[in-house]
Amino acid sequence: MNILMALSQLEVTGAEVYGTVLSNELIKRGNNVYIVSDTLTKPTNAQYQKIEFNRRKLSDRINQVKALLKIIKEKDIEVVHAHSRASSWSCSIACKIAKIPLITTIHGRQPVHLSRKLVKAFGDYSLSVCENIRDHIVNDLNVNPKNITVLRNMINTNEYQKQSSEQKGKSEKVISIIGRLSGPKGDVTYNLLDILHKRKDFKIQVIGGKDVPQRFKKFNGNVEFLGYVNNVSEKIKESSIVIGAGRVAVEAILSEVPVLAIGEAEFIGIVTKERLSTALKSNFGDISLNTTPLFRWTDVIPEIDKGFNVNKVDLTILREKVMKEFSLDDIVLKIENIYQQEIIKKRKYEMPVIMYHRVIKDESEKGVHGTYVTIKQFEEQMKYLKMKGYETITFKDMLKNKYKDRFHKNKKWIMLTFDDGYKDNYENAFPILKKYGFKSIIYILDGIKYNKWDVDDKNNPEKELPLMSTEELLEMKEYGIEFGGHTSTHPKLTQIGNEKMRKEIIDSKNNIEKMIGENLLSFAYPYGDLNEEVKNTVKEAGYEFAVSTDSGDINFSEDLFQIRRIGIFPTNNIFNFKRKVSGKYNFIKIKREEKSYKKSN
Repeated sequence: MNILMALSQLEVTGAEVYGTVLSNELIKRGNNVYIVSDTLTKPTNAQYQKIEFNRRKLSDRINQVKALLKIIKEKDIEVVHAHSRASSWSCSIACKIAKIPLITTIHGRQPVHLSRKLVKAFGDYSLSVCENIRDHIVNDLNVNPKNITVLRNMINTNEYQKQSSEQKGKSEKVISIIGRLSGPKGDVTYNLLDILHKRKDFKIQVIGGKDVPQRFKKFNGNVEFLGYVNNVSEKIKESSIVIGAGRVAVEAILSEVPVLAIGEAEFIGIVTKERLSTALKSNFGDISLNTTPLFRWTDVIPEIDKGFNVNKVDLTILREKVMKEFSLDDIVLKIENIYQQEIIKKRKYEMPVIMYHRVIKDESEKGVHGTYVTIKQFEEQMKYLKMKGYETITFKDMLKNKYKDRFHKNKKWIMLTFDDGYKDNYENAFPILKKYGFKSIIYILDGIKYNKWDVDDKNNPEKELPLMSTEELLEMKEYGIEFGGHTSTHPKLTQIGNEKMRKEIIDSKNNIEKMIGENLLSFAYPYGDLNEEVKNTVKEAGYEFAVSTDSGDINFSEDLFQIRRIGIFPTNNIFNFKRKVSGKYNFIKIKREEKSYKKSN
């Protein structure tokens, strides 16, 4: 994906750290990321361009929108992600003009006044870093709760190691206050220093802020002001207690350093496993649902003394809980899925994944079941795809997150899949695929030579139809046809017990791979029959993807082990086929399914 990050700050902020960390991770995952901001302090692999969002005159706003539109066009931007009120206002206008989605991450409380209610500028979907922000946005600014979710401030938890035994054994007690010296955070730091600087049994250091404001000069004799430092994590590990909120608190907990959580809005105190849920809701004190700050200054000294005596086992338990909440990989994956979901919703288009079974000469070969198309129909359909510039892709093309490239300009991807591996796929479909230079994925079985599952159906027995031979499979593989697993005997996997189900999935994969000399990347659930146990077994077997039939999300990548497909049948004329491959078909179909479900309930 091509992603534009929009920030606005005049000095380093938590939002900038969030934006640059997210950008670097998205680039690692194969995306192209560009950043626009007033300034940029933190190192990043993303391309940076200066846009001064903090200039708020109407003429400035117009120029910002023009600059954004130029970048969107030149870089083929598919989604914009804004991280501040100033940037989101301009981005919301640019995205509406460009008809691309805007995602916003909300890092703090928003002003509640008439203009904010009228022009929310939260975009198509919002992420809040804590529960209090989400509830504030929904309750005070009337944002639809369906359009906002809580995603923590992502942190690469593996980068934060526990304090070494040498650091833990230091005799000198060091309290580190980390945060800005300006604004509400500066007021909190000032009040803390006014209380703490009188104690002589520990050293106090303040990290953050460009310059030391005049009012802080009175603490110079007892407090060391380090300013902005690059090795904050090392300073945290050298500390006996860290005082801060948001990301600072998380980093300290990951280093197993006691944290006194206090932010712009609340005093949480020393974070313990019992206090963690409360701390998370407020982003460790930064965000309250109350309009006035909740500070208990008389509790500062008792909590500091409590922090010096925190049990080391409790710090380890706390670290494990926080690692789960702030997992970088999990959060970035969720954000990527939100990007894709919103792009799809905005475009009302998703790459079609088509499902065939048999391709027969004429109606005399049709059998009992209607899972076929004739050669004439198939030829007409492939001719249409070629004429319209479709490119057929396989799951091999999708490895290493390449499925995200489907959003790029002029990409017209389609997946053609065939279930069961009938001999007519080789005899009738294969020559036509070669004629048009198309690829496909064919899901095959290893335990039977013909369609035994249908022949043995007592209620509706089918005539015996041969499946492809190994030699035919190898010839098709040589051309570029991809094969996937479809079990050994084509059972309904949720109805045969876990032991048999596992054997059908795992053994068939191993046998087919030996037969064709290639790893299988994807699996098709027979009859589209699946549950979570079945899906987990498919993952365990080593598959990268799995396709269903009528179940699954509109978004291809929402669940890569339940990819929805669109069936093509003999009753589909060329008009129906065009509709099914248009990329819009599932939007109509799922709405129809939802209406039907509501009526039946």
